[in-house]
Amino acid sequence: MASGIFAILDDITALLDDVSVTAKVATRKTAGILGDDLAVNAEKATGFLSSRELPVLWAITKGSFVNKLIIIPVALLLNVFFPIAIKIALILGGLYLAYEGVEKIIEYLFHRSEEKPQEQAAEVLENDLAAEKTKVKSAVTTDFILSIEIVIIALGSVLDKPLVTQIITVCIVGILATIGVYGIVALIVRMDDAGYKLIKRYGNKGFLASIGMMLVKALPLIIRLLAVVGTFALILVSGGIFLHNIEYFHHFLPNVASILKEFGIGLAAGLVMVGLMMIVKQVKKLFTK
Repeated sequence: MASGIFAILDDITALLDDVSVTAKVATRKTAGILGDDLAVNAEKATGFLSSRELPVLWAITKGSFVNKLIIIPVALLLNVFFPIAIKIALILGGLYLAYEGVEKIIEYLFHRSEEKPQEQAAEVLENDLAAEKTKVKSAVTTDFILSIEIVIIALGSVLDKPLVTQIITVCIVGILATIGVYGIVALIVRMDDAGYKLIKRYGNKGFLASIGMMLVKALPLIIRLLAVVGTFALILVSGGIFLHNIEYFHHFLPNVASILKEFGIGLAAGLVMVGLMMIVKQVKKLFTK
């Protein structure tokens, strides 16, 4: 009886050792996409009233956990019974990300609102609940696509391992990705509050008060930077999906740096998707008249 218990404990220890190694490898392989995920979601989690930032971020975080609960079991089942479906899902997700990234650029270049800042602020206050729900939904949808990429990359790094190791490793990476990304986002969006507290506590004098002032002034700059980085990250992630999952693009222009190919392919795909969506909208208008 005792020997049986020790044998079980030995098996559990061996499994945990194996999982710790595979989790490190999988996390390292997903590091790039996690950086893009951070930039995209930090941009999407900003722009709210200060009192609503954390509730909104918590709503997005819960949505991200739900995404992982859906994606992980589906990915594991598809990998066993229908592996080609994973590639199809990735490509469709890449098209969505490319569309969202290019649409942001077109919106900025050609369709910026000419309203005065005060009018815009008043409109946001009047419609803050609707705008909040829309932005949360958009953030959770984008997180869903990025989560697919993270889960697939993590799963791909442990395909030669037993099923139990695959399941535990992918779950660990999914949890770490969600907590890590949204934890950092929470720190970013609350920078100004920390700065104001330092200024108030030290009477706007001394080194710590200066740090507080720097945090307050830095937040708007960081938010603007994240908006730009997040938009380009969407295009890069989508281009990376096409580059690694479509054979033609994988061997396209071998002498060009991969980051340039990813951006170019993502940009082209986004322009095509924006064009298609414009056609669809025009057709809808014709049929609704």
